[in-house]
Amino acid sequence: MLWIQPAFAEVTKEASGSFNTMDLVLQSGPIVLAVLLLLVSFSVLSWAIIWTKWKTIGRSAFLSEEFLEVFWSGRSMDHIYSESKKYPHAPTAKIFQAGYKELQKIFERQKQRKEKNEGATDTSQLVPPASTIQNLERSLNMASRNEILKLESSMTFLATTASTAPFIGLFGTVWGIMGAFQNIGAQGGASLAVVAPSIAEALIATAVGLVAAIPASIGYNFFNNKIRNSKIQMENFAGDFLNIVKRNFLSY
Repeated sequence: MLWIQPAFAEVTKEASGSFNTMDLVLQSGPIVLAVLLLLVSFSVLSWAIIWTKWKTIGRSAFLSEEFLEVFWSGRSMDHIYSESKKYPHAPTAKIFQAGYKELQKIFERQKQRKEKNEGATDTSQLVPPASTIQNLERSLNMASRNEILKLESSMTFLATTASTAPFIGLFGTVWGIMGAFQNIGAQGGASLAVVAPSIAEALIATAVGLVAAIPASIGYNFFNNKIRNSKIQMENFAGDFLNIVKRNFLSY
């Protein structure tokens, strides 16, 4: 019984010496190594996107709130338009600018048609209010969609990383375990020293896959919620702007 303990201790020492993570990665086969490099690339890009989105979405939300204070200050549309240029990264400011420009075009067209038809009794030549509102609403909706697309950029990559990285890591693990069984068959034994390094090498792929997927999943859900809130804010602002224009600038 005493001779078993030294032998077991020697095997354990040999196996533990092979458990250095970096050594296991460097000793990985070409397929497992390619999987690890792919997952590391996914992880680095995900963190870069998360950091960029954190700054971009946070900045746009803060500036949008500041612009809304300017918008509801009761000043003239011309003054608000000049102030909106100070908020180039505020989605609500961009929507206001699009609506203001369309409103200016509407007024210009109406002015030209009135001058052209001055003295005429046929008022059908003037721009009908229905088409005026439709053009303005279409302009606001287009500006809203453009701002939402900007906020949603790169979100697909986070979703892809969150959903596929664990499976890519699992593929590397399965491939590594297949190699472990081949080593067992080639050496004709299943001792801890033979099996443990190959199994550990295989499991690293799954671990790296989870390390890449978990932050990407959390980031995607967090930013998706922020973007949804921004979308609601933009839709509400577009509706408020349209109501103000109907009430104060367009007659029926």
